[in-house]
Amino acid sequence: MANTTNMGYDSPAGDALAENAKKMTDTITDTAGRAAEKSRELGRTAMDKIEEGRQSAANSLQSAASALHQTADNLPGVEKAGNLTHSTAEKLEAVAGYMRDHDTKQMMEDVEGFVKKNPGQSLLAALAVGFLVGRAFRNN
Repeated sequence: MANTTNMGYDSPAGDALAENAKKMTDTITDTAGRAAEKSRELGRTAMDKIEEGRQSAANSLQSAASALHQTADNLPGVEKAGNLTHSTAEKLEAVAGYMRDHDTKQMMEDVEGFVKKNPGQSLLAALAVGFLVGRAFRNN
């Protein structure tokens, strides 16, 4: 009957080889487990930071909307500009509400759905955002 603990070798060298192979396997398995846990931990940390940023962005949009409403109320005699400013402020409030009511995963799913339904518009929007970000960084 073959010895399965030393990989078929019936000698002390075979036993040592089998033991070393088992130790290596255990070490690799342990290291892979620690790496996977560290990866999950980093992912959770990243999501927490994104969530904090999402709330901060929503609050900033709400503040900007409030400021626009105040500005629109104080515009002297230009009703059309005031209405346009209020409309813009309401859109900012809607975006802020959306950001508060949806977590990052839900927002990414919504963006993905929009891109699939409107690939041309999405590409143009991405180009415009890229251009504006590029200009912003170049000017700084």
